[in-house]
Amino acid sequence: MMQPKVISAKPLADYKVFIAFENGEKKVFDALPYISGDWFGKLREPAFFNTVRASGRTIEWAGGQDIAPHELYDNAVSV
Repeated sequence: MMQPKVISAKPLADYKVFIAFENGEKKVFDALPYISGDWFGKLREPAFFNTVRASGRTIEWAGGQDIAPHELYDNAVSV
């Protein structure tokens, strides 16, 4: 199943991201479990984390870090 397109992404406290999808769903994704290692560890810096933006069917940060669309959609919590 193809995940709906992300129309907006807004950084929240505690490494969470508020996401609005094209189908009208609104979800919150907890990025903290992904923040480790050299690549995703950069997200620990709040100014860098706040660069999150919508990118097709997922979200991405200024350095190119992104989350697989199925993980983003399936692991985000509806609000």
